[in-house]
Amino acid sequence: MGLTVELLTNDLSIHGQFHNLHMFRDALRRLMAIRNVAKQYGREIYSHRNMRGAEVMRGVYMKQAIQRLARNERLAVLQWLIQHGPFWEDKHSSDDYLECSGDIVTDTAVGEAAYRCLGGIETHLVSLIPSSWDFSPAVVKWLRNEVAFRQIEVVNYRAAAELENALKATPVEIASWKALADEARVRCTHLTFSTDCFDPLNGHPFALTVAQNILRRLEVLERLKCCFDAEGKCTPDGHELLGDYFAGKRAWFSDSSPTEKRDFRKKLTFPHPTGGGKPLFCPWHGKVSNTPPIRIHFSWPVTSDDPLYVVYVGPKITRR
Repeated sequence: MGLTVELLTNDLSIHGQFHNLHMFRDALRRLMAIRNVAKQYGREIYSHRNMRGAEVMRGVYMKQAIQRLARNERLAVLQWLIQHGPFWEDKHSSDDYLECSGDIVTDTAVGEAAYRCLGGIETHLVSLIPSSWDFSPAVVKWLRNEVAFRQIEVVNYRAAAELENALKATPVEIASWKALADEARVRCTHLTFSTDCFDPLNGHPFALTVAQNILRRLEVLERLKCCFDAEGKCTPDGHELLGDYFAGKRAWFSDSSPTEKRDFRKKLTFPHPTGGGKPLFCPWHGKVSNTPPIRIHFSWPVTSDDPLYVVYVGPKITRR
């Protein structure tokens, strides 16, 4: 998923399939969860103004169904899908003949997404489920004289986890240390960053390769923090991460040496990120080769219950 990707709500995924308000409400909650993920990554999901007229249940249309929801849910959905958007505007003409699975999708989000993709604007769909659109990708054909002369596959998200995984896998063009800090906090939601942990990078020339390597190491810590079972024991995936990245001469992570712990104890002790706890002694660190060498100091050991604090990202502290 590129940086300029656009997301459109699939209006065709509302086609009178809901048997009752409960089913519709659950589908909307899943849709809102997808939207929350998009917002976390700085993206919007666009809808079309005609969605208010989509039939939700037999004889019950979108705006009517939303009015039946509880007040807090009703307001959020109304403001997004009905009142304020953001709304997408047609870029393709109603004269274009776009087809998907044998059905005409001209003048729909499916057709619009396909048209934009064909024009070089990466555009994906977000669909409600259950619906007849519980699949991905959607293969759209652009027909002329009843012959398909172009075809495009459009990605179609139906769950928050799908979109989140796609966004996490997206290469990020980070252009500053601040952008690195912002991206790290978005991608690594299970880590607890101290407010000023990235400040030591300020004043040093920005280097994209270094920023990417810092982010890769933080993502390993993020994965490790999630590798515990219901009893709080490290899972096989967690043990694999420990073997791959925390052991051996070329390990990404290691403890400081006994000499470093003695000579640099004060510098390796950081204010507690919450502001109320005892200072944290954090000799464990991630390593990024650079001039000067970069270190990522964090709390240890990593457990299921305790936060994993990242307290320092910057030049090596224990340099003599």
